[in-house]
Amino acid sequence: MTIAAQSLSLGTRLGGVTLQLRQGEVTAICGPNGAGKSSLLTALAGILPLDGGSVRLDADLLADLDPADRARRIGFLPQQAELAWDLSVEVLAGLGRLPWNLGAEADRAAIDRALADMQLSDFRQRPLSRLSGGERARAMLARVLAGEPCWLLADEPLANLDLAHQLTLLRHFRKLAGEGLGVALVLHDLAQAMNHAGRVVVLNGGQVVADGPPEQALSAEVIERVWGVTARWLGDPGARALVV
Repeated sequence: MTIAAQSLSLGTRLGGVTLQLRQGEVTAICGPNGAGKSSLLTALAGILPLDGGSVRLDADLLADLDPADRARRIGFLPQQAELAWDLSVEVLAGLGRLPWNLGAEADRAAIDRALADMQLSDFRQRPLSRLSGGERARAMLARVLAGEPCWLLADEPLANLDLAHQLTLLRHFRKLAGEGLGVALVLHDLAQAMNHAGRVVVLNGGQVVADGPPEQALSAEVIERVWGVTARWLGDPGARALVV
C-alpha cells in the first residue's frame, strides 16, 4: 500500500509537494521551523483542506473516503493533542477503537497491546492529569496504536520523552514497519532520523529539497544548504552523531 501526494499546495506552507510513502519503512520528515512539515503530515492524513493537489491511499482518493474507513487505515498523532476531559489512560486508548465494530474482545486485546507497547499497562486506571508530560505523550500514541491502522503518521512523537523512551519508541516504530506498517514521523533531531529512519524527506520553504536514504538526504551539503549550518557526521551507520 502507498500514500501518494500529488502537487500539494497550501498558501506559503506547501508549494506543489509530490511524494509517495510506502508501507514497510520508516520515513522521517525533517526541515527547519516553518518548512511545512506539520502541514504535509496533516495533509497526508486527509485532515487539512488544501488549495490544490490530491492524496491517494492506493487507488482511493483520500478526500472521497468515508471518515471511519480513513480512520481505520490511517492513524494520526498531532503535535499537540488536547482533551477536554480527564480520562483514564485505558479510556483514552479505547478511543482508538471507535472506527471499528469488532466486539469487546477484539477491542480489549487491541487496547492491551497498545498499552503494553507504550509501557503503560500499570497506568491504565490513572487519569491523564496525574501523568508526566512523557507519560501523557505515550498515552496519546497508545490511542493511535489501539486503532490498529495500516499507516502511522506522527508529528514530533519524541517531544517530551526522555532519551531512554525516545530510543524505545524509535525501535518500536522500526518493529512496526518491519511488520508491514507504513510509518512517517516528523523529527527535529537529525541524528535520530539518520540512525533510525530508512528514508528521509527534507522540506524547506514548503517544498521537497531532498528525498532518499538518510546518508544522502541528510548529507553535510544538504544540512548546510537547508539549515545554514556547517556540520559533519561521525561514527558508524546506525550510531552516527552530528557535529556542528
